[in-house]
Formats: sequence, structure tokens, C-alpha cells
Amino acid sequence: MRPAEKVIISTAVTGSVNVPSQSDYLPLSAEQVVQASVEAAHAGSAIIHLHARHPDGRPAFEAEAFEAIIPPILEQVDVVINISTGGSSQMTMEERLAGATRFSPELASLNMGSMNFVYSGIADKVTHWKHEWEKPYVLGTYSHPFINTFDRIEYVLRELGERRGTRFEFECYDIGHLYTLAYFVDRGLVEPPFMIQGVFGILGGIGADHANLEHMVRIADKLFGDEYRFSAFAAGRDQLQFATHSAWLGGHVRVGLEDSLWIGKGRLAESNAQQVEKIRAVIEDLGRPLATPDDARRMLGLKGLAGVTL
Repeated sequence: MRPAEKVIISTAVTGSVNVPSQSDYLPLSAEQVVQASVEAAHAGSAIIHLHARHPDGRPAFEAEAFEAIIPPILEQVDVVINISTGGSSQMTMEERLAGATRFSPELASLNMGSMNFVYSGIADKVTHWKHEWEKPYVLGTYSHPFINTFDRIEYVLRELGERRGTRFEFECYDIGHLYTLAYFVDRGLVEPPFMIQGVFGILGGIGADHANLEHMVRIADKLFGDEYRFSAFAAGRDQLQFATHSAWLGGHVRVGLEDSLWIGKGRLAESNAQQVEKIRAVIEDLGRPLATPDDARRMLGLKGLAGVTL
């Protein structure tokens, strides 16, 4: 991995894993997601990774849900919008792509393999549920895999990449996902520079062990040399440690309430911006400069805001 000249902070502001009963600070409504995104951008985040939700917190896929979020964000701040194509494991592929096909964003996430993606353990920690949908939703992940087959990956690469000029944050939850990415690179469907997002600590994927992070970088170096950009995050309590490790290795970082609801041991984060500010201080202590949105566009070869369908 070629050490990054500047560190890109990505912020995943809401996601589709954590549920309202876990934290009163989780952004749910369009207005809350917009506010969280703008605050994160002001705090130093160059990229905002977006899911959409209904007002009661249920994951949303409709293009209209993203229309209530993305234009208001870009009216207030310059930031790279990264729309999830993961959605949730309960969505169809068409539903998962609805937001991205509507906006043709600069960047979209793409999960690089089918897997068990289990967060049923949330149910063991919640004593009072705010909404009826939450408990069955999290428990369902124990028996419902997250499907990302090769034909689906290729479809996304062609539909968003070839047709719309969107580039990708390739989310790799295990070492085998790097080899899947290498397969599509060899076929010419992925061209450098591309961003690999190592994801650690999801039950069903690679564990949040720092040796795993270094091993993932070694294998990515072997497969891709200097042609990729690396970022890493860990779910839950290991978020800050893994972001720090990624920055120390010369990579980029991701924070946000999608990945962790915490700012410290036993302390809920009160905003996404609070997490951005904390990792920004770490990056600055390491003596590494922060990337602006335009720096991120240059480093990742993005098409720019002019290519986004607003």
C-alpha cells in the first residue's frame, strides 16, 4: 500500500444495522440525516456514506428517501456522497440500487461477497423497544444471509460503473473478498485507483484483531501493489482503535454511528461529528494532513459533482 499523502475521513452517518432503541442520537429522519452529514463535513469528513431510513428508523430504499437527503446536504457543504448499494440483507437487488441509480453518485459502496452478516445480538442488550419492527429485524439476521453473488457484483459494476461513471468503495469483510476483487480487476471491470474498505468485527466476517488488519493489507499489497487505496473500520467498541491503526499504516479511516454508537467506554456518541473530531485529533497527532473533498476526488479518480444527477 502506498502511504496516502493525506488522510480521507469517511463518515457513515446512519446505516441499516443499529436500531432506534439502542441510542437516542442515531439519525433517523431525513432532516436528522442531513444535519448529521453537514456537521460531519464541517468537522473534517471528506466523504459521507449514506443509507436512508423511514422516520421510525426502518431502512428505506426508495429513491424519494434519498431525494430528501442528498440535495439538501450538497446545498450546504461540498462533500463526496457515497451511496450504499448494500442497503440491508432483506432488500432485493433492485431496491438496494434505487438510490444510486437515481443519483449516479461519485462513489458507491459495493460488498464483495455473500456472507453471514449477523447482528441478532443487539436483541440481548435492548430492554425496551421503541418500535415493533426492531426486534424481528435484528433477530432475522441469524437465519438470513447477505447475498452478494458474482453476477450481482458484476451487474452493479456495469450498471453504476460503466453506465454512470460511479466509482466504488469495495467493502471487504474477509480475505477472500480481496481475491473476488482481484477477479474483477483481471477482467477489466475495475480500474485503479480503487478504494478498499476493510471491515472488521462483523459476526460472520473477519474478526476485529489487529493482526487481521495487517494481514489484509499484506494480501492487498500482493494482489494490487500501489494501485489501490486502503481504509479500515471496525464495528462497535473497536472503531477508534482500528481507525487509528489504519491511519498509522498510511491508510484512510471511517467512523460514524452506522459502525459504532460509542465515543468511549460506556459513553454513547452524541453525534457523528463527535466521532469525526476525535479521529481527526488522532490523525493530526500522527502528523498526517487531512484530505479535503477535492483531495479525495483526485486520489480516488472520481468524476466530480458535475457528474451527479441532482
